[in-house]
Amino acid sequence: MADTMPTQDTPPEQRYSPKIPDRPLESIEVRITQAGDALLQGLTRVLERVPGSDAGPQKLAGQLGVDKVLASRLLKALRSSDPMSVVHRTPGPEPLRRVLAASAKLGVPPDLLADAHAAVDRFEELIRTDIGDRSALEAILSAWVPEARREFELRRKQAAYRAMSQLKGVEAEVYAEAAIFWPSADGAHIDIVWIKAVVGLHRLRPGVPIHFTSQRRVEGPDGRRPTNLAGGPVDSVQGAVVAEFSTSPVPNLKTQIAGEATHYLLDEPGFGSGSAVNLVTCEVNRSEIPRYLPQSRGRRAWASSDINIPTRTSQFDLLIHEDLFPGESPDLRVYDTTIRGQADVNDTTRDIDRMDLLESVEPLGHGAHRFGSSVVPQYRALLAHACERLGFDPDRLRGHRVLSEFPIYGTQFALTLRTTEPPAEG
Repeated sequence: MADTMPTQDTPPEQRYSPKIPDRPLESIEVRITQAGDALLQGLTRVLERVPGSDAGPQKLAGQLGVDKVLASRLLKALRSSDPMSVVHRTPGPEPLRRVLAASAKLGVPPDLLADAHAAVDRFEELIRTDIGDRSALEAILSAWVPEARREFELRRKQAAYRAMSQLKGVEAEVYAEAAIFWPSADGAHIDIVWIKAVVGLHRLRPGVPIHFTSQRRVEGPDGRRPTNLAGGPVDSVQGAVVAEFSTSPVPNLKTQIAGEATHYLLDEPGFGSGSAVNLVTCEVNRSEIPRYLPQSRGRRAWASSDINIPTRTSQFDLLIHEDLFPGESPDLRVYDTTIRGQADVNDTTRDIDRMDLLESVEPLGHGAHRFGSSVVPQYRALLAHACERLGFDPDRLRGHRVLSEFPIYGTQFALTLRTTEPPAEG
């Protein structure tokens, strides 16, 4: 039987529900594209008949009697030329039906409304039958639409942050680390200076332990011997804290050395945002890695930042002396550490733990005056302070940064570099 046009006697729930004919099983990519193209064509033809639809979302909202957010989102979707972007940006089926119902009252021809309703029905079938729900649809679109992927990742990372901060009972506004690579005095090794800044660190409920960890894998039998800026050990209670850039008075901090890891435990009873503290620590590791290593060995030099506190923003800087790793820019690897702990980038068995995220490395340029930060208070002054105490010239550093919103708890950001060939003999 042929489809008939709806009448005023047709129940509202059936008025614009034409039967969608059976079709062969296309790929999900094709079905999404077809649904997006139908929405683009059907809704565009309807809005072309709505007076003032070309005057912006506020005018359109007033004409249709809908909220401005819905009107704005609809217009933004229909400005997309790519059908997948239309599917990503368009409002849900029920808001679209409200728009069409309001358009009917403004005299839009019934045939145009029928086509648009059919497109909305197809969109709803795509979500509910072909895929399952809108969240699953967005996950699929994230593989094909760049802006969909950015929004998808950010929203899921934010949800993960909220869940983990509440479960752990701890959160921080900013978790920042900087690794400074500087030539060792012996000319054969590299000193690594680790600066860690935790901003707005606090408990969400009483009695929860707060700790963060500094850790590196060091090849060789001697392990780590970290010192503070004054050259003293960091195994004392306040050994590594840089008081000038931490909350005053400096919060009580317990330090524990466990092999290649240094654990910092906050020994304060307060909880809630009113008890938030800023903590800055610095470790100096002399001659920690070799300066030269034949590239034929297939190994890479690296430094990493482990997200072991739920935090809103993370910043990881790699600051390299101009004479080290000439011509090299670091590449970024993100690892899942929840099962096997911190990854060694030279261990190929850990490649399976790498995560495909939209995090990236930003070159900061040459000289510490370029290393400003909008998330870490007094960051330039902090770097200048550390360099002055160590006798480093900050203008001889080149910088690279990974800045992440809502970094996933239990991940590791590793910046890696090709090794430098040993100098020719003689």
